[in-house]
Amino acid sequence: MFDKVLVANRGEIAVRVMAACEELGIETVAVYSDADRDNGHVEYADEAYNVGPAPASDSYLDQETIVETATEAGADAIHPGYGFLAENAEFARRIEETDELTWVGPPSDAMEQLGEKTRARQAMQAADVPVVPGTTEPVDSPEEVREIGEEFGYPVAIKAEGGGGGRGMQIVHDPADVDDALETAKREGKAYFDNDSVYVEKYLAAPKHIEVQILADEHGNVRHLGERDCSLQRRHQKVIEEAPSPVLDEGLREQIGDAARRGVREAGYTNAGTVEFLVEDGEFYFMEVNTRIQVEHTATEEVTGIDIVRWQLRVAAGEELDFSQDQVDIEGHAIEYRINAENPADDFAPTPGTLETYDPPGSIGIRLDHAVNQGDEIGGDYDSMIAKLIVAGEDRNHCIERSKRALEHFEVEGVHTIIPFHRLMLTDEAFVEGSHTTKYLDEELDEAKIADAVERWGTEPLADGSESSETHELTIEVDGKRHDVVLEDLPQSAATETDETDDTSEDDPADSAASSSGSDDEAATMTDGAITAEMQGTILSVDVAVGDEVTEGDIICVLEAMKMENDVAAPAGGTVASVEVESGDAVDMGDSLIVLE
Repeated sequence: MFDKVLVANRGEIAVRVMAACEELGIETVAVYSDADRDNGHVEYADEAYNVGPAPASDSYLDQETIVETATEAGADAIHPGYGFLAENAEFARRIEETDELTWVGPPSDAMEQLGEKTRARQAMQAADVPVVPGTTEPVDSPEEVREIGEEFGYPVAIKAEGGGGGRGMQIVHDPADVDDALETAKREGKAYFDNDSVYVEKYLAAPKHIEVQILADEHGNVRHLGERDCSLQRRHQKVIEEAPSPVLDEGLREQIGDAARRGVREAGYTNAGTVEFLVEDGEFYFMEVNTRIQVEHTATEEVTGIDIVRWQLRVAAGEELDFSQDQVDIEGHAIEYRINAENPADDFAPTPGTLETYDPPGSIGIRLDHAVNQGDEIGGDYDSMIAKLIVAGEDRNHCIERSKRALEHFEVEGVHTIIPFHRLMLTDEAFVEGSHTTKYLDEELDEAKIADAVERWGTEPLADGSESSETHELTIEVDGKRHDVVLEDLPQSAATETDETDDTSEDDPADSAASSSGSDDEAATMTDGAITAEMQGTILSVDVAVGDEVTEGDIICVLEAMKMENDVAAPAGGTVASVEVESGDAVDMGDSLIVLE
């Protein structure tokens, strides 16, 4: 077994991996960006190293720095968690080629084959696994997309080869929309996955999203741990996941599990992974393979009793799975609720802020995976998820009733969360029946019900300037390594004293440096012609140039924040005098984007 593992990730998944390491007697190394100095995963690790500034491209995605840090710390393995570099075959290969390091994940060759969607489809077809009708090779032109539309009918989905979570996917309902959709899908693929290659497939009208958890070792053993139902999604981002699926019968469950095992065996896959399927009218179709641990692995752990992350480490260390497929028993039911800092009543827009109150539930049947505490700042640099609440029960009905108790006692103030939405779902007929599909949240659920739920159970984000408490702990960095020291009688900061004499009233917009042209959740505001960012993020595209005439509501650029794409609209009309940003730029709140005159 390994002596020391570097976890190349942040937040709750980093803590989850470290907990498994701790139980196996493995020391842990955290990496963190400037924005994450006080994050929970940094506190949990045995040692921690700074790897760069807030933008992920300069820190968590910096392959060279992470490998150098692992070597400097004396680690003998790297676990990538999910997101960031977890599905990057190039990074995996870099680790494989470093003598003193082991990659805790599938082989880079298998990642490369299954991570590119067209190659994955080819592998699954070779293993006699049904796939959604579409291309098995990348497409380059609008004409190729239209050919698929004519052959199989609209709508069709244009998908980035390296995509996932709905990013890099465009749905086309009409041939006239193909050109713009293809351009957008390629742009998002490049921005999110550094790969602008796309493919096309038939878009199913109302499927269930079913995924099968896989574990495979280096000795030829492949096991599936049952399925999860991840059909409740907004903009293709999962919000609630459960195991097992409430709609599969035993025959279909067995067929899907066997297909998943055949597919990963065909690709020479080892370690943990997930094979995702779409199910419609009793038929199932392969969609993609996630070559990593997934956010929702927790639900499977609760109904199987198998520690998937622990097995990731054991398999990477060369151990053999010690249970047969027949020994995998599914007992009870588990549902995972993503606790995101988002406002469901505003189209699930991210709401960064400070956790003024953070009091999660406890007691029987409740598991919480998180890396935050009361008083922590939820920034806009990364994903909006702050915690995962996992509830287990004897069966689905019991699990839902237990979930009502858990969510009622989950108190968060300072930011909007989607807890009110979750509470709404527990009384929603379609969800309770299990008949909801991937289209339910975006296309069928009455938005007024969501607004009512937020009004009833939500809390308004608090204004900045709350009192800071005294502390006797101080964190310092020496040569990029984090150290905790304790000081006695540390006085309150001068900033706190200054705030008490500040005579600027937040209630009077005339006293503010800038007033918003719309709601607090908009992506930009304008003052004296300068349109400024209202949140931290990355510029995906700039849609205007100097001299262009714009009218109120025109899209001037696209800003990605907390893994969500935001169209930045002009708050007023005018002529573009200057463009302050370009595609790929990282921006902070208040940074100038476009100047109008």
